[in-house]
Amino acid sequence: MGSLTVHKLPIIDFTKENLKPGTSSWLTARHAVTHALEEYGCFIAIYDKISSELHDAVFRSLEQLFDLPTATKVQNKSSKPLYGYVGQIPIIPLYESLGIDYPNTPQGIQSFTNVMWPHGNDAFSESLLSYSKVAAELEQLAVKMVFESYGVEKYYESYQSSANYLCRVMKYREPQPNETNKGFVSHTDKNFMTVLHQNQINGLEIKAKDGEFFGVDYLPQSFVVMAGDAIMAWSNGRIQSPHHRVTMNGNAARYSLAQFSFMQGNKVQTPEELVDEEHPLLFNPFDHLDFLKFYSEGNNRYLECPIRTYCGV
Repeated sequence: MGSLTVHKLPIIDFTKENLKPGTSSWLTARHAVTHALEEYGCFIAIYDKISSELHDAVFRSLEQLFDLPTATKVQNKSSKPLYGYVGQIPIIPLYESLGIDYPNTPQGIQSFTNVMWPHGNDAFSESLLSYSKVAAELEQLAVKMVFESYGVEKYYESYQSSANYLCRVMKYREPQPNETNKGFVSHTDKNFMTVLHQNQINGLEIKAKDGEFFGVDYLPQSFVVMAGDAIMAWSNGRIQSPHHRVTMNGNAARYSLAQFSFMQGNKVQTPEELVDEEHPLLFNPFDHLDFLKFYSEGNNRYLECPIRTYCGV
């Protein structure tokens, strides 16, 4: 029997001019962010730093990118596990994506652009760099609120100094007659925090605690901020890393961007303040990229909870 609960992601406004640490607006948003991450593992953020002109430029750039020959797109490679091109997979034929490492830096964007367009593409570089900087700002606001909520804000500067980003740009084409409408299989993110943005084609579905999947309706100038396995381990299980999937219904392609944060240089470690008799330690410290390597090997991606297998106490 299905759940009688009608699930809907909380909507949190980050646009207020006085949304600064210590203000009443900040404290209200901080409480809402932490509660949403504990209950659903994600929330919808209203953030007006992306103008309509930049929004349109980003998605024009993505259409141009995915129109490139497959032989060009597969040159998107990385020494880091799960960072490069993904596509041409029979069980998810609608899905194709590329990864941009260090997307919020000119060097990272230019390195990616040079591979895709050896003669340059300034419009792509400029729009994606501007977008990625905003996505990083939003991620940092959300993480800072979480650290403050748990009384461990003294560790935030260390987190910020070790946080690096991967922007995965994605296309889900429309299904053909008699073809699966599965855009992507149910999974959890393996990073610390994700910021998702899309065109106006919905498809993202979140799994609630009662096991029910429900769809997400994006609002204009909105993002979905989602917890990954790493922040679930860091918070000693307080924050949920939600299963989610993409289902395509309709006759238009869905383009989206997922900007993932990863801790590089410092181990992901539960603060001692979050461990007590009521909350015994659940996860050992771990290296984030080593966890990605573990997840990418053999059948580990099919584990029910890879992070618990990898570093659970």
